[in-house]
This record gives sequence, structure tokens and C-alpha cells, in this order.
Amino acid sequence: MSSHHIVREKQEPALIILSTQNFEEEYLGQLLEWSPTVIVAENVIDEVQALGIKIDIIVSRNINYQSSQENVKIIFSESDALEDALKYLIAEGYPAVNIISKHFETKDYLFYADLIDLVIFNHDKKIYPIKSGFSKWQSEGEDIYIFNLELIREFSYDGLQKVGPDLFKTEKDGFYSLTFQQPQIFIAEQL
Repeated sequence: MSSHHIVREKQEPALIILSTQNFEEEYLGQLLEWSPTVIVAENVIDEVQALGIKIDIIVSRNINYQSSQENVKIIFSESDALEDALKYLIAEGYPAVNIISKHFETKDYLFYADLIDLVIFNHDKKIYPIKSGFSKWQSEGEDIYIFNLELIREFSYDGLQKVGPDLFKTEKDGFYSLTFQQPQIFIAEQL
């Protein structure tokens, strides 16, 4: 894209930062490349500001929180920063969000998977929900993690070799595919 193109608001996925721990700055730079709306949990503000990132929204448990950056919106959260940030983005009509988090549990994201396109970055993994019939081209020997495999009904796969309880490897360069009974499941790839 040349420099004269205009990026419209909400065209790029928003970015929720719940942790910067064990996340490569190079990947963070890629997520920030097109100036997404940046939402930060209060407990990581200092880390994010130290990286020189402009914050748009802070999710805080402190109703009187004041940001040191200008033009920052504060979302008061009585419960969970992730949940409140996702509810905000959905209410505001954002189509997609990238999330950096040091923890991942499918139960935290399952409800939102049909409401907004989710990609969760957890250490060295890219996690996202898929629907049955999913297929993707990958190089040979790539790791594919499937979360809560033991709970998935009528699960079948093609182009993968099972190498662990929830770990598969792509058999060759080409497409792999997954089918199952659930509305969606979460998978992960190595970054």
C-alpha cells in the first residue's frame, strides 16, 4: 500500500494488550503497523508506555483513573478487562481484534467468537476460532495445536499427523483440513 492510501477508522483490527510478557517486539510492531485502536489493561500501562505506544483506551478498575497520555478514553471495569474491552469493541462495531495475552482459555473467548473476529497472541502462538470444514495451506512440519480436543465431537482431520494429545504436524506442503460437530473450536499456530 502506498503512503497516499487512507486507513479508515475500524478498518484494521483493534488491539487489546493484556500483557507484553514474552511477546516479541517485532510482532508487536507488525500489529501496530496500521495504527489500530489500542486498548490496554490498567496493570500493563507502564510496560506499554515504556515501549512508546500511543494508548487510545484504558480498561481500569479505578473509576477516577487519570491517564498521563492525552485523549485517552477510560472504560471502568468492575470485573474482567478482557470481557469489558471485547464488549466495548462489539458495541462500537469493530469487526476484528488482535489480543496479546499471557493466558489463554477457550471459555474466555467462546461467547465472542461469533460476534467479532478474534486472534489471540499468546507467547509464541497465534490462536483463533475456526468453523468445521476449515482448511489452510501450510508448509510441511508446521505445528498445529487444537484446544480441548478431548471435548470435540466427531473430530476428523486431513493433511495432519497427530504427535501429541493436542498437537499435530502438517504432513507436507499443502492444505490441511478439520471437521467437527461444535459450532467452532480454537486452534493455534507457531508464530
